[in-house]
Amino acid sequence: MSISSDSSSSRLISKSEFLSSLPPWRRLLAKLNWHPTIDAQIRELESERRTQLIENDIERLKKENKRLADIESRLDALLLSADSSSPAPPATDSN
Repeated sequence: MSISSDSSSSRLISKSEFLSSLPPWRRLLAKLNWHPTIDAQIRELESERRTQLIENDIERLKKENKRLADIESRLDALLLSADSSSPAPPATDSN
């Protein structure tokens, strides 16, 4: 039996939620004859979810780093143009 995870879900699926998603006859079989594959499937779903969250965080951080690098380069260009276009400071007489 294949389980599809909802990528928009922000929380992990619990064993009771998993069992409640099964048809009634399958829930009865699960009660009568516990099988470790249910726990393995839940662990697999949790692992996939964590991996997806990490991948999303990495992508978000890459985009943020690129955005910050663009801002930094624009600020550097502004500072450089401000330095080159400003008039020379007046000479002071030192007696």
